[in-house]
Parts: sequence; structure tokens; C-alpha cells
Amino acid sequence: MSEPTKHSKEREVIGRVFGRIAHRVACEAGRPWVFILAATTVIVWAATGPIFAYSDTWQLVINTGTTIVTFLMVFLIQNSQNRDSAAIQVKLDELIRASDAKNAFVGVEHLSDTEIDRLRDLIERRVKHRREPNEKVEVKRADTPQSRSAARNPSAGREQKNKASVSKSA
Repeated sequence: MSEPTKHSKEREVIGRVFGRIAHRVACEAGRPWVFILAATTVIVWAATGPIFAYSDTWQLVINTGTTIVTFLMVFLIQNSQNRDSAAIQVKLDELIRASDAKNAFVGVEHLSDTEIDRLRDLIERRVKHRREPNEKVEVKRADTPQSRSAARNPSAGREQKNKASVSKSA
């Protein structure tokens, strides 16, 4: 077995194990019993303050504990959010692919922030253009079979646009 294959399998196993642990902890962390445990811990800590004369060590215990838990939870929650976001993106991509929506939007999450901002501005101008028909907005068409067909036969593009506006008004 070659080294890269061995390392990639190890990473895959570690990723699966971490994913399972992260998912389990993230699910359990949102349950009522975890909140009750945390609240009880704080109450017990506060109640022991007079016993330890509110010493620096007494304060350090809660500070250290909460810091460690917060530090670890950041990574677990981020892992859970990344996984959920990726799953939602796959579902949205499939809905776009299977619908009459523009397939050009599949995979836009991989664009740079600047490209996404430009795309958002373009969509907002299109929406505004629909609200104010007298305003002219120049929109570059994506290189799709439909746009190439419309470029070769402009009347076909107008017919399709008319069909779309008829179905919207109906």
C-alpha cells in the first residue's frame, strides 16, 4: 500500500469518527438535560463561593471549565454547520437542476465573495427591472443552449419571454 493511500484512508477514518462524535455532541448539547446540567454546575459553583472564600482558585475553576467547553464546542458546532450547509446546498442544487430554474446557479457557493456580490446585484437589478418596466437594465446572458439559441434567433427569445409573462399574469 502506498503512503498517500494510507494517509488518505487514515484521514477518511478520522473524519468519519470526528463527524460522528461532532454530530452526537451537537445534538446532545441542545437538549434540556445539558442546560440543566450546566445551570446546576454554575449554581453549585456559586454556592461553594463562601466555602472557598471566593478565592482566585475558586474563580479559576469556573473560568477554566467554561473556556475549555466553549473552545471545544466552537469546533463541534462549526463542523455540524458545515455538514448541514453542504447537505442543504446539494438539495438546492438538485431542486435547481430538476426545475425550470437556471442551472447556471448550481454551484454558486464555490464563487468568490466578489463574484457572489456581483451575482446578487445582477439578480436585484432584474427584480427591480420587473417592478419598474420603464427602467432599462443590461443583463449579460449566461452561456447556455437557450441563450445561444436566442442569440441566433431573437424572435424565439421574445416568444419564450412572452410565454413566461403570460403565465405569470394568468
